[in-house]
Amino acid sequence: MANGVFHTGYQIIVQLTRADLGHPGRPGLLEEITQPIGKRDRELLQCLEHYKRGVCQAEEHDRSPWMAIRRRTIGGRTTLVAAHLPVRHTPTPEESDKHKAMKERIARAAERHGLSAEVEARTQDGKVRTDVLVRGPAGRIGWEAQYSPITATTVQRRSQAAADHGITPLWVTNSDSAALIDRAPWAMVDDVSWQRIVSRNVLLVRAGVRHLQRWKCSRYSERRCPITESDFSACGRLHVHWDLPALCIPEKRHTEVDELVTTSADGEYVPMRIPSQDDPRNYARMWVPAEDRDQWLDIIGPDDEPGTAPSDDGELTFTEEPLDSTCRYGEETMVFNDPRPRRAKADATGLHTFDEIPQRLFKIPRQREQRLDITPQQRHATAALYGCPVWNIGPCAGCAAPIHRYGPGGAHACRTCRTRISG
Repeated sequence: MANGVFHTGYQIIVQLTRADLGHPGRPGLLEEITQPIGKRDRELLQCLEHYKRGVCQAEEHDRSPWMAIRRRTIGGRTTLVAAHLPVRHTPTPEESDKHKAMKERIARAAERHGLSAEVEARTQDGKVRTDVLVRGPAGRIGWEAQYSPITATTVQRRSQAAADHGITPLWVTNSDSAALIDRAPWAMVDDVSWQRIVSRNVLLVRAGVRHLQRWKCSRYSERRCPITESDFSACGRLHVHWDLPALCIPEKRHTEVDELVTTSADGEYVPMRIPSQDDPRNYARMWVPAEDRDQWLDIIGPDDEPGTAPSDDGELTFTEEPLDSTCRYGEETMVFNDPRPRRAKADATGLHTFDEIPQRLFKIPRQREQRLDITPQQRHATAALYGCPVWNIGPCAGCAAPIHRYGPGGAHACRTCRTRISG
């Protein structure tokens, strides 16, 4: 990523490797250039190579010459870097038709199941607009039908704004490379025509909904060990992770979009953010059955907070490296507006492995003792009906052991200590 940009407002070159940014007389420059894109001129910062040559490498890859400043943490050191913004995208007629069709389907599904649904809903202060706002027993779910490209920063900003107003966001997309994936509660559907979306045909959630799986890893397990990734070796530990319905053992049924509309609003499905066991900053988001959520919390313990992740905003380090005006687009390995480290594909399962099964799982809830309370006459009548001795359990006066009394009367002895008892 670039270590400098051209400031079109002041007509100066900003050097990101220097503590004063190369301009000691402008103390507020850092706060100005790191503002969210929505709060400043989008064309405030320009790629240095484009400024000097009129064109840069990023423009050959559907990126704009305009830049954003981000923090990047590598090896515990946080530095400033500049990255290219995407070219502004106007939804095509096809994307707009799919967007409208999905909104109609969501609202129709909600109303068909007795829920309140409002299309293009706005909060009272006008700061949050939601494609479809569904109200149910579990609260308000803000559905966002996203069929055109969007930046991860925009998704995070809009999702946080919704959450601040008591709305749980739920983004739906048809692309497995959409920037919204794992940045907010989400679901992915097949890429079908708008006619199919608006129809009453089944529309399955292909990703974004997972189910809890747990097993003791042994050579007799139905699953291979996720650590050794071998069918012939096992680590002997307890594995817990979240899986897609088709990969569960036994296989689970896929959730339908219409079903997710109702189950998310009534609390049967809940959103979760699962951190990696190795790196808490690395996490996956998913919708899960509420009962699976409860089992997960039982396993990882009540003190764990899977919905939180530490901030990446460490103390800035300025390396004083010389200015590099070469466009480095394409050489980066991280998404331009994603402050989180790239996660391995397997981490989407939220895999957690325990050397020993947590002791809290061995605790058996105390159940109310159930007793058969009948009179002696009823016992004798039942014994006579079935032609068997009268059965009664009571404590022995001598040893407190259970004793058995047979017959309608007479004297008997405790089978443990031989203490005589009357009939």
